[in-house]
Amino acid sequence: MLGETTVLTGQSAPDFTLPRDGGDEVTLSALRPGTVVLYFYPRDDTPGCTTEALKFTAAKEDFAAAGAQVLGISRDTVAKHEKFCAKHALGIPLLSDGDGAVCEAYGTWVEKTMYGKKSMGIERSTFLIDGTGAVVREWRKVKVKGHVDEVLEAVRGL
Repeated sequence: MLGETTVLTGQSAPDFTLPRDGGDEVTLSALRPGTVVLYFYPRDDTPGCTTEALKFTAAKEDFAAAGAQVLGISRDTVAKHEKFCAKHALGIPLLSDGDGAVCEAYGTWVEKTMYGKKSMGIERSTFLIDGTGAVVREWRKVKVKGHVDEVLEAVRGL
């Protein structure tokens, strides 16, 4: 079943409740009718993931002004998220998908190949979810450079 479930634009976003840094929980459906930018990233405190988190943090007010909240998800623990946030002064909620169920539901848990070795991991992906809970846009195999600006433009276009 790994990686089989795919979210397609136009479908309802799979709902979830996950723990976040700071000790609270976030339930996706409870954020309606707000717009949500949900981004999946491989691991806390790695170069690409740090750059992406810093760019989303820097644009947090722009997303808020456009009516959207940004949430990051990885399989790292809440404790790792808290260290990552403190080290880099991140200002966006980071959710812990410890068992990988949400990654599975969004089709971001995939087989990856690095240096000829295959392993399972999170494919850097972003989903734009409108106020009705529908996925209106998705980005797969995200390259960090320019991505946050592209997502912000899509949010403003809603």
